[in-house]
Amino acid sequence: MSTEIILGSITVITMAGITLRPWRLPEAVWGGLAVAALLLFKLMTLSDVWHGIARGNDVYLFLAGMMILAELGRQHGVFDWLASHAARAAGGSGSKLFLLVYLAGTLVTVLLSNDATAVVLTPAVYAVARAVDAPPLPYLFLCAFVANAASFVLPVSNPANLVVFGAHMPGLADWLALFLLPSLGAIVATYLALRWLLRDAIQPTIRSTVEMVQLTPSGRLTLAALAATALVLCVASALHLELGPVTLGAAVLALLTTCVRARTSPTGVLRALSWDVLLMVASLFVLIEALQAHGVVAALAQWQQQLHGAAPQFANSLTGTILALASNLFNNLPTGLLGAATLDHLDAAMPLRAASLIGIDIGPNLSVTGSLATILWLTMLRREGVQVGAWQFLKLGALVMPAGLLAALLLLQVQS
Repeated sequence: MSTEIILGSITVITMAGITLRPWRLPEAVWGGLAVAALLLFKLMTLSDVWHGIARGNDVYLFLAGMMILAELGRQHGVFDWLASHAARAAGGSGSKLFLLVYLAGTLVTVLLSNDATAVVLTPAVYAVARAVDAPPLPYLFLCAFVANAASFVLPVSNPANLVVFGAHMPGLADWLALFLLPSLGAIVATYLALRWLLRDAIQPTIRSTVEMVQLTPSGRLTLAALAATALVLCVASALHLELGPVTLGAAVLALLTTCVRARTSPTGVLRALSWDVLLMVASLFVLIEALQAHGVVAALAQWQQQLHGAAPQFANSLTGTILALASNLFNNLPTGLLGAATLDHLDAAMPLRAASLIGIDIGPNLSVTGSLATILWLTMLRREGVQVGAWQFLKLGALVMPAGLLAALLLLQVQS
């Protein structure tokens, strides 16, 4: 059996395992099996595996820091507090609550990443919808879609941003100059599409009185720590510092400060984190290292050059669109890793890298398997006893994703 067939089979089986989770095996198990298979078939050495793992150091630190911050916010009621204020501000209007939940999801995504929106805001929104006697599903869909649509406002809004740009990460001012307008376009277009598609499911009138969540002293400290961390990350981005160590450092400081104030042990927060996510991400870095070593990246780079030669004016947008669709076949994190390796091979210019990132970040709004954030969102729904099928999500995503993607790519093209 040829090397290409073996490597292709390992890649397809791994991606299918991660996205579909047959036999309910954790995603990290499928990633570990992929690494074992690469070693068994002598497609990689232990040195190659270690080199592949080491490439993701910044991403691991970033994810760990964000998970700590999100869990702190969850345990101390910050997100419940935010959702209850949104319900109160709605004043008995289902449409107004729809908008306010979307804005809250945008805020959490921008400052704490799309995974935080999926994991911690989703249960809070469910609780608030039940408290005001509103059907929860329309508001829960907002958490899934805004988690991807708003995920490139800042570098910290999505782990995929660190993956795609890597050492080419622009400073904060350059990032905003490049992505602020396309981000706004994606956020607005996604909201309008959802508002229209879900118009019949939103009750015009909901309960106007809701029990307000009060922040404890530890909750107020956690809220202050989250705000301070967001400010520190903006400064770090402006100074072109690696965001992973800064994120983890800020998160550990916030954790220790909060625990000292509340006189609790940090082990409760640390035990609640999904550490296996880091193992899955590390295995994906190894898989991409194998694809790069065996010529897949070079072939993709050549294809992209041919595309640029055939349609130079539309090549960037076409590449972003192709990556958006590929994210739903292979999940956006491995797609981002492979895309980043291809862009590095090409020494790609910033407009092409930007269009690729937009596709990788927004593309997952098409299906439930598109991003880790959406998979985590489904997990949160199941814990609340809410079931959303793949077809149900796809019927919305078939309009919502193209609307957001088109708006972002057009605005990127206009300003380039």
